[in-house]
Amino acid sequence: MIKALIERGMLLARGRLKHQYPHSWRSKKPVIFRNTPQWFIAMDKDIADGGKAKSGDTLRARALHAISVTQWVPPAGQNRINGMIESRPDWVISRQRAWGVPIAVFVREKGDGSAEILSDDAVNKRIADAFETEGADAWYMDGARERFLGSRANEDWKKVDDICDVWFDSGSTHAFVLEDPVHFPGLAGIKRKVDGGADTVMYLEGSDQHRGWFHSSLLESCGTRGRAPYDVVLTHGFTLDENGRKMSKSLGNTVEPQKVMAQSGADILRLWVCVTDYADDQRIGPEILKNTIETYRKLRNSIRWMLGTLHHLKPDDVVEYAEMPELERLMLHQLAGQAAIVRKAYAEFDYKTVVASLSAFMNTELSAFYFDIRKDTLYCDPPSSLARKAALTAIDIICDTILKWFAPVLSFTCEEAWLLFSPGAEPSVHLTLFPDGLEGLRDEKLAVKWETIRNVRRVVTGALELERAAKNIGSSLEASPLVYVSDKAIFNTLCDVDLAEVCITSNAMVTNEDAPAHAFRLNDVPGVAVVVEKAVGTKCARSWKILPTVGEDKEYPDVSPRDAKALREWKALGVTV
Repeated sequence: MIKALIERGMLLARGRLKHQYPHSWRSKKPVIFRNTPQWFIAMDKDIADGGKAKSGDTLRARALHAISVTQWVPPAGQNRINGMIESRPDWVISRQRAWGVPIAVFVREKGDGSAEILSDDAVNKRIADAFETEGADAWYMDGARERFLGSRANEDWKKVDDICDVWFDSGSTHAFVLEDPVHFPGLAGIKRKVDGGADTVMYLEGSDQHRGWFHSSLLESCGTRGRAPYDVVLTHGFTLDENGRKMSKSLGNTVEPQKVMAQSGADILRLWVCVTDYADDQRIGPEILKNTIETYRKLRNSIRWMLGTLHHLKPDDVVEYAEMPELERLMLHQLAGQAAIVRKAYAEFDYKTVVASLSAFMNTELSAFYFDIRKDTLYCDPPSSLARKAALTAIDIICDTILKWFAPVLSFTCEEAWLLFSPGAEPSVHLTLFPDGLEGLRDEKLAVKWETIRNVRRVVTGALELERAAKNIGSSLEASPLVYVSDKAIFNTLCDVDLAEVCITSNAMVTNEDAPAHAFRLNDVPGVAVVVEKAVGTKCARSWKILPTVGEDKEYPDVSPRDAKALREWKALGVTV
């Protein structure tokens, strides 16, 4: 056209316009638009009165209300779908394809350009019966029109060959799963919820489903049931490789769950899921799994140590809480503190907090502190020792609680441990409930006291590390720290504390004298200084403590009196130690 205008000298100007045109994402070809009649579901017509009245009971109004009473995890999901519903046009539910679930209705044209839909119970029953036995393909069989219309086949009804939008299919699943008392009697959640039951229905999918399954399910259920099909909607991001790229076989960056489970076990995958922030896209790969495996190893080792230790606990050895030493009561106080965190995190589907909080408790408070201190008591005290029995009792309570709390995450590990821990109780840890009554173990005053003791312990530990680095000592049991305390409140706190036990040394002394200039100090623990001296005495062959009392017992000359008593008791019980 431009060439012809130029030839005739009639072109005034020309230019180029660059514009975008929609292309198919799959074939990369331009999209050709075709105007055809479609089926719509109205968003703003009154539902109860067939669109005649203006009572405000519209599909849009119902959906917006349902969104407001649904729990969205994370909360940002509510704003996302709310915006979609507020601004969306009427819902186009038809497609013109050669496959799919048909819109099984008959129509005929009216003179005014509109269409009439056939409403005949006998026709609908013939269609339903055929679909029940033959499937939806019955609609497309030869002679289907005459078969379903029956005596009305001579009328001018036209069989609709459009199919339903696939999102309409998926959005209807609630009607066949949650309300099917025959095939899914335990999942009749919507009916029982409406009747005042306590069932909670959750939909869980990727964040793209706000526009897909969550969306269509919401509209269908609100239109037919008056409420959303779900009580909770949880959305997650997509799984990428370690470098943040989409997984692809052509790139060779896929991580196959079956291989991970074969190499490391299913609990590694479960733990990885629970430590990730699933609200965003999550990454996985060999290096990331190494960190997960290390986290799992530490947790498993702590559980295994507790199970081995509890092998020696007998029912008659259980100690009442009031009779326990302060250290045991402190650990039960901390366990009770975890209860509120764990329950709240599980209720909010915040599994990352569950794992982080329990891992820190087990690694820092139990393994690196409590277990480390109590190993001497558990291994070397006599069987009759109250401290030993109290430690076993506390560990029993801790182990029971930890296995129940971690069971939803480390399902297989906790089940295996439970069968060893409590073989005569419930046959499965997954049939138990989270423990109640832990709040009664809280003791804030004791926690404040032991915060001071642990600060002093940090100063002693720092001094011991310097002496070990200088090769003046090897084990901390070779040391006898002298602790200078100028703060009166701290000094009074330490009066009834066995600091050698707490610091895992052979001996320890506390004085309120002025500390020498070379004493070790920490800036954040004012008023405390430590000088490390060598322990005086002979090394006990059993506890490895260096004590002046080793050799006082003639029958057992190479151990301390405490260990000699333990050896006698074990001997009387017929146990060789």
